[in-house]
Amino acid sequence: MADNPTMELKRKIHWLRTSRITEWVLVLWVIFAFVVHWNAQSLNELSFLGFPLGYYFAVQGSLAIFVILIYVQNLLQDRIDDDAGLDQ
Repeated sequence: MADNPTMELKRKIHWLRTSRITEWVLVLWVIFAFVVHWNAQSLNELSFLGFPLGYYFAVQGSLAIFVILIYVQNLLQDRIDDDAGLDQ
């Protein structure tokens, strides 16, 4: 049985949107996993709650960003799945 052309288009759009979200999440992950840490030394000149800012960003900020990234990616992926008519 041949696939419906409309269904094939929906699959391609779904994959395009899903891959774009994944790419953006990976870019943000690299920034907060590596770039912030590479620049931590210059951030240490400032302090936050008595801790050097570079340390605070590296330890606390990155973890918070990773949790937020997971949550936002899940929300956006659920919307994409709903738009494509996929049920859980």
